Amino acid sequence: MATKRRRFTAEFKARVAMEALRGDRTIQEIAAKHQVHPSRVSGWKRQAQDGLKEVFARGTNHRQGDHEAVVHDLHAKIGELTVERDFLSRGLGS
Repeated sequence: MATKRRRFTAEFKARVAMEALRGDRTIQEIAAKHQVHPSRVSGWKRQAQDGLKEVFARGTNHRQGDHEAVVHDLHAKIGELTVERDFLSRGLGS
């Protein structure tokens, strides 16, 4: 009978990778603790290290894009309120 492949959640992988990055225990000890193969722990550790480089590389661009989106939304709201104010002032002025 074939065994079913185990699937690991991203949270589990991150937790194991963080343990490996800390360096308190060996890869072998971490793998035994979580009942996974040591090569999986090494792979997740490597992915975490590579991912951290990308996070810091795009971190400033991501924040700038968020800022531009907020500014765009605020400008749209200002335009909407200006049109509403002008419409209401014309109605009261008549």
